[in-house]
Amino acid sequence: MADKEIQEQETAKNYVKSIQKRRRFRGVKSIEDLVIANNPKSSFAEAIKSIKTNLIFSSIEKELKVILVTSPEPGDGKSFIVANLATAFAQDDKNVLIIDGDMRRGRQHEIFHIPNKATHGYSNYILRYKNTNDNSMLDFVSSEIYIQQTKMPNVSLLPAGPTPPNPLELISSDNNRRLIDDLRKKYDIILIDCPPALGLSDALVMSKYSDANIVTVSSDKTKLDQLESVKKNFAKVNSKISGVIINKIKAKKGSSYSSYYTNEYYTKLNK
Repeated sequence: MADKEIQEQETAKNYVKSIQKRRRFRGVKSIEDLVIANNPKSSFAEAIKSIKTNLIFSSIEKELKVILVTSPEPGDGKSFIVANLATAFAQDDKNVLIIDGDMRRGRQHEIFHIPNKATHGYSNYILRYKNTNDNSMLDFVSSEIYIQQTKMPNVSLLPAGPTPPNPLELISSDNNRRLIDDLRKKYDIILIDCPPALGLSDALVMSKYSDANIVTVSSDKTKLDQLESVKKNFAKVNSKISGVIINKIKAKKGSSYSSYYTNEYYTKLNK
């Protein structure tokens, strides 16, 4: 009888914790793009949770720490997907960092209503690492100066910062490699929002730091030959697409849309 009471007490405690957890994430009403927090029972929120689960199960035999997200073209919704996917991982009590790697048209600071400071962004952080060869300098370049805590629990953001004259050279540098290696030790999940993969090489360069490469496509405008081109571009740098998120799928009822993660769409490229 005593064991049963203890079990019931534990069940009640866990139930209260789950309610408190849901309330924490639902409380951020001002961040309109975070559908998974504002409308957790929507078809889109369920789709994002499914994408997160698929990513986890697809990496059972290897570490899944850094996830790169790109798209064929602008407007496919990759930044929107990154923000919601980060929140989904955070809801599992993961310590999540979003790196806005789109130094030309970064949008994550707009989604989370955080200033994109001209002196404290991703581009600045990489440059500062040039001055940290001496261990005595490491404390000076504190991640707290550059990485900002968002209103979402467990989600931090490293905004893009100012557009450098040479983004490709910057992200190809050893400074960037050491920075990401360092951030791996501090976070459970890192999501990198990269520029579109057609016409720009940023995502291809960043893929050497990632554990999974996800391509977000738009159901109403992305063509299969565009995805084929992205696949070939990744192959040229000995990287591969881990999966595809088909975004902006119109629901049967209402005007909302959802997303779907699949490897089947990607496997068509190999036929």
